[in-house]
Amino acid sequence: MLDRLLQWDRDVFIYLNSLGIENHDVFWSTITNFSTWIPLFILFVVLVFRKYPKGEALWVLGTVLFTLIFVAMFTGIVKEWVARLRPNNTEEINTLIRILKSPSGYSFFSGHASSSFSITTAFFLFLKDKFKWSWLFFIWPLMFATSRIYVGVHYPLDLLVGAGVGILFAFLFYRLYNAWRGTKKNQTHGLS
Repeated sequence: MLDRLLQWDRDVFIYLNSLGIENHDVFWSTITNFSTWIPLFILFVVLVFRKYPKGEALWVLGTVLFTLIFVAMFTGIVKEWVARLRPNNTEEINTLIRILKSPSGYSFFSGHASSSFSITTAFFLFLKDKFKWSWLFFIWPLMFATSRIYVGVHYPLDLLVGAGVGILFAFLFYRLYNAWRGTKKNQTHGLS
């Protein structure tokens, strides 16, 4: 079963990667870099400060940052434990694929997918009732994660699991934040 799943993953990766068009290489190589998205991160921070009182905005940003750090550490631990080679480093297929980036770390699961989906989901959860267009935030992680197939460094399952992990932990820490906030409000009202 696992072998069949991994074979499907390789086959789908090879197919999707082969759809790449040389004229789009610069676009996807740019999309796959974190620094390209700095203006979006600035927008997230600005929106939080516009939609929340300053003190609460700092707590919201702290929660998002904590979520990102936790997800990044968890991703690193799982990558070392699973130790799945990236497609660009796998001899059986690296001559069959287009490779635009050549990282040396492990593949499962994608840190680009887990971190981008955790950040986006966290900001979405905090802003969904305050900014009606917040669902558009998800364009970023979808493009960011997809770029990893295009540049030849991640299999589809790496991205799907990474996205799932990022979303799961964003929901978890969002709920913990709200539970803590509810407790804090109850304590404040109890004192008055």
